[in-house]
Amino acid sequence: MHVIVVGLSHKTAPVEIREKLAVPESRLGEALGRLCSYQGVKEGILLSTCNRVEVYSVVEEVESGYGRIQEFLADTHLSLSSEQLTPHLYCHTGDRAVGHLFRVAASLDSMIIGESQILGQLKDAFEVALAHKTTGVIMNKVVKKAISVAKRVRTETKISEMAVSVSYAAVELAKKIFSNLSEKTVLLVGAGEMAKLAARHLIAQGVQHVRITTRTPQHAIELADRFGGTPVLFEQFKDEMAAADIVLVSTGAAHYLIGAEDVQRAVDKRGNRPMFLIDISVPRNIDPAVRHVDNAFLFDIDDLKLRVQQNRAERLQEAEKADRMVGEEVLATMEWMKSLEVTPTIVALRNRVDEIKQAEVEKVLGRLSHLSQQDREVVEGLASSIVNKLIHRTMVTLKSEVNSSNGPAFVEAARRFFHLDKPSINNQSEQEHVDRPQYVSAGHETSEQEEPESAVRKQAR
Repeated sequence: MHVIVVGLSHKTAPVEIREKLAVPESRLGEALGRLCSYQGVKEGILLSTCNRVEVYSVVEEVESGYGRIQEFLADTHLSLSSEQLTPHLYCHTGDRAVGHLFRVAASLDSMIIGESQILGQLKDAFEVALAHKTTGVIMNKVVKKAISVAKRVRTETKISEMAVSVSYAAVELAKKIFSNLSEKTVLLVGAGEMAKLAARHLIAQGVQHVRITTRTPQHAIELADRFGGTPVLFEQFKDEMAAADIVLVSTGAAHYLIGAEDVQRAVDKRGNRPMFLIDISVPRNIDPAVRHVDNAFLFDIDDLKLRVQQNRAERLQEAEKADRMVGEEVLATMEWMKSLEVTPTIVALRNRVDEIKQAEVEKVLGRLSHLSQQDREVVEGLASSIVNKLIHRTMVTLKSEVNSSNGPAFVEAARRFFHLDKPSINNQSEQEHVDRPQYVSAGHETSEQEEPESAVRKQAR
């Protein structure tokens, strides 16, 4: 069995292709059922997001598996021809497929490295596959390992700790100034998208008091309802600044709305408690002279963008650490998968020798009917001990060599030496038993079938 992935992402396909290939949640179950109905496709998971559509599958043959899944994708989305779809697809197998899944789960393959949404999307896709019974031993193990790898990356690196969006960078800076945001008050001046997004992030970080003002009172009321805040008349917002720990400004005004004297007056009313001002407006709405006001901390859009650039560089460094972790985990997973190859042989070998042992023990005990139950158990124990010692080294060698380059050769040798691909001994003809050793009873009676050499020696005597 082989693990493969066939799919496309923001790296290989434009949005107009990705959106056509996307599978809505309501159709995932039906799509998975069709996927696993293709010949040679044994297990499957379908990961469909705005930035990627990927099929992870366990197949009997790699090349035919690639073909079946490409056919599945084309059949699922009739608006896309194979000619339109194929150039955007990537196909991986073995350690490359497993490594790709691990990197996706850890957000190392995301448009924004370190984002957390993809892990939740993978978990959801896995839950749907489990519900529709399209996964088995291999895919369950690999996906669970991918989730574990993603958690390890987030725990052991700082890949998700550094803001890479302007709006979140504002929140990150606010947390540096105010270690605890739960008791802080935010004043949102204007309704720019980045400012609103920053406000959402601040609320998510614990801010409970939000005041909102815009030039249109009704708009301020609507935004206040959305954020659970309080509307403020635009003409009065400067008076409200003294109560605000964080002031977010994003308007379309072509001039400064807040001057240094406005901030100085607010800080004085606050008893010199720190005030954090974020100007996301272009042109700027807060006079840069505010930077000279004690206990007032001003950041404009360029400051935030610089912060984002620094954080992106640091995330890339953390991503290198994460990639090394992924490499380690891929090796461990591939070793486990290789061990699956030898497991059927070990089980078959164990069954074969137990079958032979049991047949011979029953034959001998049938001729030694005078033995007590205790003696019969001794005979059975002796037979088990001999068999276990004879196959012990074979078992150990198979397990230790499975991950070596010669692993398949050892497995094949064991199957040939012990005839593991032939019918069980109970289904073989009487002729196949001729070469078995014959036993002598306690009365020294010979078996019904003697080896030719034994008969000759008896005649000579």
